[in-house]
Amino acid sequence: MQCVELNPVGNFDPWEQEKIDELLHQDITRSLSNRLVFENESVKLWDLHLAPGERIPFRRHNTNYGWVCTTGGLALTRYGNGKIDMIKLDPGDTEYFEYRGKNYVNDLENIGEHPIIINILEYKLTKKDNSLQFCD
Repeated sequence: MQCVELNPVGNFDPWEQEKIDELLHQDITRSLSNRLVFENESVKLWDLHLAPGERIPFRRHNTNYGWVCTTGGLALTRYGNGKIDMIKLDPGDTEYFEYRGKNYVNDLENIGEHPIIINILEYKLTKKDNSLQFCD
């Protein structure tokens, strides 16, 4: 995965007004994709398919999760703090994020010529033996 910063934190000047309005005035979902494939008491498995030109709206990340991109592709992501990145994904690229308790906000747009498919495994906070633990 290669990432290029196109716009720095705090600068909303190049943003389209509709994206600013969405960020400020619409409910921001906590789901990591638009398609939940599996869920149990420990994890959620999400399937994200973005056709060329397709975009998922802003979402709030506040759980730990990992993902793998199965196709590769070219994407644009806007963050709630104004930053914009262009991301080149290769098949098999993976990342893990620890966002539990944080309110990280971003969108994702496929700006390439081919579909992007990303599988996301979200780790739930579970209760075992009267103590909170992360499940792996």
